[in-house]
Amino acid sequence: MNKKKIIRAVTVSMSVGFFKPMVKDLQHKGYEVVTVSSSGPELEGLRELGVRTIEVPMERRMSPLKDLKSLWHLIRVFRKERPYMVHSMTPKAGLLCMLAAWLTRVPRRVHTFTGLVWPTSKGLSRKILMFTDWLTCACATHVNPEGEGVKQDLQQHITKKPMRVLGFGNVRGVDMDKFSRRPVVMNLARQLRNDGTFTFLFVGRIARDKGLDELVAAFTRLTEQYDYVRLILVGWNEHDIDPVREKTLLQIKNSPCIDFVGSKYGDELLAYYAASDCFVFPSYREGFPNTVMEAGAMDLPCIVTDINGSREIIEEGKNGVIIPSKNVDALYKAMEHMMTDRESYNRYAKNARPMIASRFEQGFVRKCLYDFYDEIM
Repeated sequence: MNKKKIIRAVTVSMSVGFFKPMVKDLQHKGYEVVTVSSSGPELEGLRELGVRTIEVPMERRMSPLKDLKSLWHLIRVFRKERPYMVHSMTPKAGLLCMLAAWLTRVPRRVHTFTGLVWPTSKGLSRKILMFTDWLTCACATHVNPEGEGVKQDLQQHITKKPMRVLGFGNVRGVDMDKFSRRPVVMNLARQLRNDGTFTFLFVGRIARDKGLDELVAAFTRLTEQYDYVRLILVGWNEHDIDPVREKTLLQIKNSPCIDFVGSKYGDELLAYYAASDCFVFPSYREGFPNTVMEAGAMDLPCIVTDINGSREIIEEGKNGVIIPSKNVDALYKAMEHMMTDRESYNRYAKNARPMIASRFEQGFVRKCLYDFYDEIM
């Protein structure tokens, strides 16, 4: 069984959602799946699927003493489990697990880069983050960037080691049956819809690096020119890690045209997509943003920034608009364009779902991973 044992590792339990839907398929193919992450309620769902879960505390941020303790704990786990492959995702799990797997001579050491932090960092912090990514790559036998943009950044700045993007990129794919305008979703959407109002939607962390400062600033300018606009913000306020400006929070709180509805899940989240006219995602950096794909699957045109992942999902002039990041003027003009140019808007909307289905349908994305596993195992 050792040659068939796979340890899937992430930093925090919330991230097990990246691979949880694939567990049954992997078990059916004869692999034993074990999970390593920090403790959390999401692990219970994996246990119900017959997956052994091993809790190893890991900090998301750099914490040298705690990181050394985590590394020692992982070394002990890998020595005991003797897996044939360790596959890590998320930055800290990648660094610690690839190093521990290298030290314990695990035959297959795979890391998937779902995004890079250092491109938007500066000074010593940037150098440290680049070094940790280099060390992760050096210890891995296989490196899988989630998209071509991430691959190019790694090869240009971090390592010349061969690496492969699976399929068209993305690690999860989109369930095109779930993300559709089903009757139950549309019934919920009718309760949220405001006819006669053009509704922009954002889904994600309410954080600075998601471009919330620019989004709220551009939208505020829009409300000064048009009285039939609305902005819905879906997500949680990450005030302790990457807070937005105080001015932005006040504008969100005081504007009658902005609805901050908190986190939403399942059909309730889909209803917000279906009740909106355009998805806006002005993030500074991404690996491969799932929400942009989900919005496209729900027939929404998208406005995204010219960053990794987003520019691989959206094609300028076909299913949306691409703008420079951190640019309020460009964002304002793109939002105004969506509202006022009906011919272009209809073209974007018509192409949105077919373009997602042709590249990121969930079954195709999963098959790319399964074929990769079969090849290296």
